[in-house]
Amino acid sequence: MSDYILVLDEGTTSTRAMLFASDGVPVASAQAPLTQHYPQAGWVEHDPAEIWEKTLACALEVIPRAGGAAMIAGLGITNQRETVVAWDKATGEPLTRAIVWQDRRTEPLCASLRDAGHEAGVQERTGLLLDPYFSGTKMRWMLDNVPEVRAAAERGTLAFGTVESWLVFKLTVGAAHISDASNASRTLLMGLEDAQFDEGLCDLLGVPWSALPGVTDMAGPLAMTDPALFGCAIPITGLAGDQQAATIGQACLAPGQTKATYGTGAFVLTCQGSRIPRSSNRLLGTVLTQIEGQRSYAIEGSVFVAGSLVQWLRDSLGIVDVAEETEALARSIPDSGGVVIVPALAGLGAPHWQAEARGVIAGLSFASGKAQLARAALEAMAHQTHDLATAFAADGAAWQALRIDGGMAANDWMAQDLADMLGITVERPGFVETTALGAAMLAATGAGLYRSLDEAAAAMRGQLARFEPAMEESVRNERLARWRKALGAA
Repeated sequence: MSDYILVLDEGTTSTRAMLFASDGVPVASAQAPLTQHYPQAGWVEHDPAEIWEKTLACALEVIPRAGGAAMIAGLGITNQRETVVAWDKATGEPLTRAIVWQDRRTEPLCASLRDAGHEAGVQERTGLLLDPYFSGTKMRWMLDNVPEVRAAAERGTLAFGTVESWLVFKLTVGAAHISDASNASRTLLMGLEDAQFDEGLCDLLGVPWSALPGVTDMAGPLAMTDPALFGCAIPITGLAGDQQAATIGQACLAPGQTKATYGTGAFVLTCQGSRIPRSSNRLLGTVLTQIEGQRSYAIEGSVFVAGSLVQWLRDSLGIVDVAEETEALARSIPDSGGVVIVPALAGLGAPHWQAEARGVIAGLSFASGKAQLARAALEAMAHQTHDLATAFAADGAAWQALRIDGGMAANDWMAQDLADMLGITVERPGFVETTALGAAMLAATGAGLYRSLDEAAAAMRGQLARFEPAMEESVRNERLARWRKALGAA
């Protein structure tokens, strides 16, 4: 019986393939790094050809562990959201580098749209703010600044898509140009109540509707891979943006359940069920699931810099050799010595949304060393999350507990610090790569191995560790006061 699930997890710094058994147990994994291109300050790019070639290579590495492609019941894809790929439908080749979600080059366009009074209407329709983070303005920039993209648009062969759309196009050798509802809801081009991309929003941003993919469910018989790639066709049965996939992997499927993923950035989603979220505190509304045309929604807060701060300490400052060293350094001292880091290296995300903000290290003295900097970097995760918790509560979505995942979540010190600073229980699954697990749950449901996503989540989610708050309120308040002072400087 073909009951294995293949997941392609295409992230910001790496791409990988993971093979799961139908009960959620990981069987095999292959991973490859992705080259980061920084042509100018605030610009971040990827090579779409590299994304495809490395994703394909990783898939080919793990498929034999299932006994061949015929043993795979379904393929799920989860991806870095908001990153935009432009390619030619006729040749199947990319027209320029992908503009990554972290990229800030479209701030002038966003500012002009805000100044023209469009933000309130856009937020009402899409749940999003006019910020360079989202996909639509990246598409507009490509059309305005890349001659090859403009020429393809004039020929009628231009294809735009987020990364899952690009991968599906390549996996099907051009037979399918689709995007799932969760990724589509991050573009500024689809209303939260719309079935497809909206021509009015496309006109506002100057993006041709004809270049966009068709919007699909997130689970079901969505497409088939070309038989020549893997020896036989594999059904593509699950698609989701990475943060929605992680929310599903954490089984946050009932209203009020909340997860936070600490990867390159930090992303908190609280399930809202069938209620479309409306935020008064600069949080985002997004599609959480769409299966058989039925949607559930989430309210979201996005922090741009989390694990990438530790990566910066490692690669640019040489504070640590490997990211895992930060936990031992944090434990080696009783506090940060007054050092506070505001990691606005790519601007500030929710709930501040200040693209022009830049990072700050405050409170330095001659006593400050690498231990203080490492601890301050980890403390910044709880500080940023606390800002989000305050905004969620003001929007009527207060957290009762927080389920965490992502690479940074493996750090016990940071997990405890989150519980201490938030004053709530923090839960961490034994398998922290819940983004891939959520994609596997979707694909397994779409392949018919489970009758519903709830059933898949109950069967495939593993054991939990819990961290309870133990910090005195006076200590918490003192840290938050230092954070807010440093935040003002950013």
